[in-house]
Amino acid sequence: MKNIEAVKKNHYIYLTTTGRNSGKPHTVELWFAYSEGKLYLSHEGAYTDWMKNIEKNEKVSARIEEVRFTGRAKIVGEGTSREQGKKALYEKYYKPASKAVIDDWFSLSTVIELTPLP
Repeated sequence: MKNIEAVKKNHYIYLTTTGRNSGKPHTVELWFAYSEGKLYLSHEGAYTDWMKNIEKNEKVSARIEEVRFTGRAKIVGEGTSREQGKKALYEKYYKPASKAVIDDWFSLSTVIELTPLP
């Protein structure tokens, strides 16, 4: 049985939130990065439905390849979690870069931290 560590290099995560109005599952495909036991996601621009769903109900489920798990997601503001997430995401999909480059890249983005539950 694979765990998140075994699939962390995969490009996509399938995140399922609960609709804040409908109560129905809402699944999206996203890029992600795994760092220090947490997963980080981001979105540029206005809040989407899945982000608004997280604000109302932080419990989510996710799948990376055949690895399925539940977790708690939260939108992170300025601080350590945001910085860790930005760096992990940028370096996974592009390459190591200076803080200034990473800050510029994420200047219009929201960072989401996903903590897997045991």
